[in-house]
Amino acid sequence: MRLNLKLKLMLTAILMAACSGFAADESGWIQMFDGKTLNGWKANENPESWSVKDGAIVGDGDVSHLFYMLEECVDCEFKAEVKINHGGNSGMYFRAQFGRGWPKGYEAQVNSSHTDWKRTGSLYNFVNVKEQLVPDDTWFTQHIIVKGNHIIIKVNDKVVVDYVDEKNTYQKGYLALQQHNKGSVVHYRNLMMRHLR
Repeated sequence: MRLNLKLKLMLTAILMAACSGFAADESGWIQMFDGKTLNGWKANENPESWSVKDGAIVGDGDVSHLFYMLEECVDCEFKAEVKINHGGNSGMYFRAQFGRGWPKGYEAQVNSSHTDWKRTGSLYNFVNVKEQLVPDDTWFTQHIIVKGNHIIIKVNDKVVVDYVDEKNTYQKGYLALQQHNKGSVVHYRNLMMRHLR
């Protein structure tokens, strides 16, 4: 009797996870975006700045941050394929707090040619990359690994930041995407996260 109840509960949990479209695969990766909707995501302001087009989340419009609300990150990996226009500015936040304005949390910069000289791959205001690693309007992969106070950022599988934050500034929070300003147009697809134990 007990076994049947446990089995029913386990099957129910698996079915619910599968139906949500955000179940972890066998290696622990969670697909954060279904390619069609913003289910699981919430904008902190100006939600009209976010849409889904051609299987990608698109940021285009006034400043806004789009938070993935289904999981929080303590020790995790966060990766995506990204494309940004000429003069565009965006970022991938991790361990970020939900709220209006610029989030409190770490940011992996997305910026090939904006007037802000801190380029793609920067751990914003901690380790700043000055050189342009990716041309405008080109898909690339950005991959963040954070465990304790150790942060690694890879761009197209190349490590560009390997940093230990002695102050352990941000310890837990959400993952988020940035729409920096009108004129910036950013695309994100194949968004994935994985908890590290």
